Amino acid sequence: MKAAFIFAGQGSQYIGMGKDLAENIKECNEVFEMAREVLDFDIKELCFKDSQGKINQTQYTQPAILTVNIAALKAIEKEITPSVVAGLSLGEYSALVAGGMLDFKDAVRLVRKRGQYMEEAVPVGVGGMCAVLGLGKKEVEAVLKTISEGIVEAANFNCPGQIVIGGEVEALKLAEERLKAAGAKKVLPLSVSGPFHTSMLLPAAEKLEKELENIAFKEPKIPIISNVHGDYVTKEDVKILLKKQVMSSVLWEQSIYRMIEDGVDTFIELGPGKVLSGFVKKINRSVTVCNVEDMKSLEKTLETIRR
Repeated sequence: MKAAFIFAGQGSQYIGMGKDLAENIKECNEVFEMAREVLDFDIKELCFKDSQGKINQTQYTQPAILTVNIAALKAIEKEITPSVVAGLSLGEYSALVAGGMLDFKDAVRLVRKRGQYMEEAVPVGVGGMCAVLGLGKKEVEAVLKTISEGIVEAANFNCPGQIVIGGEVEALKLAEERLKAAGAKKVLPLSVSGPFHTSMLLPAAEKLEKELENIAFKEPKIPIISNVHGDYVTKEDVKILLKKQVMSSVLWEQSIYRMIEDGVDTFIELGPGKVLSGFVKKINRSVTVCNVEDMKSLEKTLETIRR
């Protein structure tokens, strides 16, 4: 078995995430306590109860998902050492922690800022994102090239037949019409607060670049795949890639193919939900796919791996 740990990104959050792990495994609870030390809000209250309704606000969502992802990592890392790690969008910061490049507390502070900068870059209502189902990369890009009435770009290449686009609201509406005319089965608006992974996030990328200057990255202990180019990260290029990642397409499908080419036959999704597991299954049905988000899924994954 050659395993990859893959980490959930924004959009997979839900109230109660991480609670079961924190209550049952000491090391998981310690992750929440470490996050609490560096954040200006109660991370447990947000993840477990969300009484103030903030879990879907980007600046809160990002540190929350990172914390749950790393709690899930602590739940399984004693049993399995991965050969490679990767994360979708925000999940890449969890991969950097898991791979030994980035200290967890630094990561929490960083994604809190990242979320704030992303919210500030594009006012709510100006931009959005849509999932395009049933068209390939070439077809989607060809349609987007025909739109000159505003910004609309490919944001995520998730798996065969699912590409996410982002941009200005009116340009997105035009894209939806033309993509459907080109044969898209569906074009679904996503519940996100902005056009992430598009050029509209340049102001956020520039602010993040300044934050990254103060972060000390280490040499990776476990290989890490970047969203930006679907290849391995080095200590020399990590800051450049993290700046680009905010406003560049997420090459998730390419990242999974790269890991499979390098012999990975088992993918374990860590963190809330099973979105990435679904993508991996659509990319290659012959690999083993598991997830860890609570005690039940942890036990099931360990049982599968031991078989």
